[in-house]
Amino acid sequence: MFKAFARRAVLAAAVSAVAFGTMGFQSNDGQDRRVRIINATGVTMTHFYASNSGEDDWQEDILGQDVLRNGASVVINIDDGSGACIYDFKARFADGDELERYRINVCQITEYRYSAG
Repeated sequence: MFKAFARRAVLAAAVSAVAFGTMGFQSNDGQDRRVRIINATGVTMTHFYASNSGEDDWQEDILGQDVLRNGASVVINIDDGSGACIYDFKARFADGDELERYRINVCQITEYRYSAG
């Protein structure tokens, strides 16, 4: 019984880590890379990517199967384990629009707002 409980606890922790963008990575420099992403665009955000600015490709969609509705927010730990603080963000919306923002210092901000216009 304990083994089954332990497996469920590990699975729940893994699902939670992916849902909040941590994916098991943790830089050991004491920097807080948690950022509240706020959707104030009037349109549902369907995808969100945060990639180390030193990378050439976008990483996985952090929202996964979830969406971020207009007026909603989510706290994401944007830490890939590399110790980097500078990340690029890309958000895709239900209307097909994509917004890319570059060189965001996630060690210095606590929230990032997407807004209309």
